[in-house]
Amino acid sequence: MIGNEFNLQESRQKFGDHHHYHFAESHLEVENYLKSEAVILDFKIGADYNQISVYQNFSGIVFLDVMRNTLDQMIHESRAIFYGFCGLPTFLNREILEVSLGSKSDENKLKEVCRRLNTKFAIVKDQVGLVTPRVICQIINEAYFAIEEKIASRSDIDLAMKLGTNYPYGPFEWGEKIGIKNVYELLRAIYESSRNERYKICELLRNEALD
Repeated sequence: MIGNEFNLQESRQKFGDHHHYHFAESHLEVENYLKSEAVILDFKIGADYNQISVYQNFSGIVFLDVMRNTLDQMIHESRAIFYGFCGLPTFLNREILEVSLGSKSDENKLKEVCRRLNTKFAIVKDQVGLVTPRVICQIINEAYFAIEEKIASRSDIDLAMKLGTNYPYGPFEWGEKIGIKNVYELLRAIYESSRNERYKICELLRNEALD
């Protein structure tokens, strides 16, 4: 896997310790680990999509973090099979692995890979942020609008959301776990790709993310 120590820890929690993990902090370190039987989780591709070229001659499985872009916009001709996932904190280590397909023909291979990884999965539309991250970040954004309008306190909004929807965290708690800058970057990418006003970022959220 390519990422940071938190990504490695969350991957171990999600997939278990019985797999043999190789950990790299950058794409410059991965060449020796690109074996045909390998499954790569690439949390770092969002920082520089040009690094996709490292997989040009790879024939294994690659899961790419699609926080800022779609899978279709990133992948190129390669022997590898690509899937999209969201690597933001709290979105990997849950019961269902949310995945987008590079090609419809890759669905059967996904079933096999997820069986080996011992995880359930759900195939979703190839779009920036997939489905659940888009929904949660939009909820966080709306909570910031509520604060701006002095509707309620942060703690009251968090409590109301947990009691009313049975979510594990309130929007401000969740934003802290995801990282408010990550929330901002995802919302910005969604808004730029869709121009949908529902994803327009609250100024208070923007200021906190860029502070």
